[in-house]
Amino acid sequence: MSELTPIEIAWAAREDRFLARDLIANIVTDFQEFHGDRAQGDDPAVIGGVGMLGEQPVTMIAINRGDEMAEKLQTRNGSPEASGYRKALRLMQQANKFNRPIITLINTPGAFPGKTAEEGGVGQAIAESIVQSMSFTVPMIAIIYGEGGSGGALAVATANQVWMFEHSIYAMLSPEGFASIMFKDAKRAPEAAELLGLTPQELLAKKIVERVILEGDDRDLFYENLRRDLLQTIDDLFQLGPEEIKVQRQMRFDKY
Repeated sequence: MSELTPIEIAWAAREDRFLARDLIANIVTDFQEFHGDRAQGDDPAVIGGVGMLGEQPVTMIAINRGDEMAEKLQTRNGSPEASGYRKALRLMQQANKFNRPIITLINTPGAFPGKTAEEGGVGQAIAESIVQSMSFTVPMIAIIYGEGGSGGALAVATANQVWMFEHSIYAMLSPEGFASIMFKDAKRAPEAAELLGLTPQELLAKKIVERVILEGDDRDLFYENLRRDLLQTIDDLFQLGPEEIKVQRQMRFDKY
C-alpha cells in the first residue's frame, strides 16, 4: 500500500500516470469504439465500446482526460457533459440486453459545471445513469484509476464491485473544495484531505470499495494481473445468476 499522505495521494491521482485509451488497449483486444448519445452529440470525455477480455466479450466505458493539451481541452480534463453520460448509459443498456459484463474506468474531478452541461441536462443524465444501473442483470465492475469526484464518478460507478488504483481518490468533492467550504481557506486542503477519508486504504477499510490495485513498476505484470482478476470476478458474479447479480448490487449500495 502507498505510504503517501492523503493530500499526496490526491496530487498523484491528478497526474497522467495512466491514460484511458492505454488502459482499454491493455485490458481488452479487438476494441470497437461506439460514438454518440443518440440525442445531443458525442462527448470525447467518455470513451465506450466493446472488446474481448480473453474469450469474454465486455463493454468498456472510460472517462477520458486526454493526453495532449488539445484533447484535454476537448474533454475538459475529464469532466463529461450530459451527452457523455447518456452515451455511457446507452452502452450499458446495450450490454445488459446482450448479457455482456460492464467494466468502467473512472478518472474525473466531476461532471462539467459549465453552462452547456446545465443546458444539456447533466444532472438528469447522471441521475438516470445511477437509477438504471441498479436494474442491470449483468456483472458490473468500476475501476477508479485517478480521481473519482462526486456524482460525476458515481454515475458510472454504481457497480457490483468498485476497485481503486493505489494512487487514486474517491470523494464527494476535492480537498481544495472541501477546505474552501469548511474552513474558507483552500490552503487547508491537506487538512481537508485527512478529514475526507478519500484514500483507497481508508475506503477499503470502510468496505466502500472491494479492492485496491497496487500499481508497481512492471506494467506488463500489472496488466496481466488486472486482466486475470477481472475475468475471475466476472466469472464469480455470473455464478450468481441474473436476478442475484442485480440484488447484490442493490444491497451493496443499501448499506450506505
